[in-house]
Amino acid sequence: MHHPQLPLSARAARTAAVGAIAALSLTACSPTVDVTAAKDAANPACAPMMVALPDAIGDSKLRKTNSQATAAWGDPSLVILRCGVNVPGPTTDRCVTVNGIDWVIKEGDPVWTLTTYGREPATEVLMDPDKISSATVLADLAAAAGNVPSSRNCVGQEDLQNLPKSQ
Repeated sequence: MHHPQLPLSARAARTAAVGAIAALSLTACSPTVDVTAAKDAANPACAPMMVALPDAIGDSKLRKTNSQATAAWGDPSLVILRCGVNVPGPTTDRCVTVNGIDWVIKEGDPVWTLTTYGREPATEVLMDPDKISSATVLADLAAAAGNVPSSRNCVGQEDLQNLPKSQ
């Protein structure tokens, strides 16, 4: 199926509109949080997720950020989200599924990085598990993250048990 290319000015206007919609969804009373935008933050596929983000994660309220396709919850920030990060490829890192969304988990000290798996663009969440539960974060973000279509799933050791034998 052929999709006609929009002229550059129309694409720029659409991108600006997406950014404006995302910015409107992030307004709050707390001071603005400085978050560096991801490389692919202007990807229009981030917009459906950004406008669906929850007003709170656990008891942490959504705050305004200064970059496109970013969000922060808590004062001080307990959860930082960036849409448009590099899409993770196959990995041996732990991958969990919460409410139908696959996440690759990299446990840092103290900050954990949780990245959507099988969705393009990918979304990264930074959080400290000593200050907020990763289960709460992933459960509260699942509905919004589901607005970015999935093309792959996590595969665990148990999924590899029933593969056909090579010839």
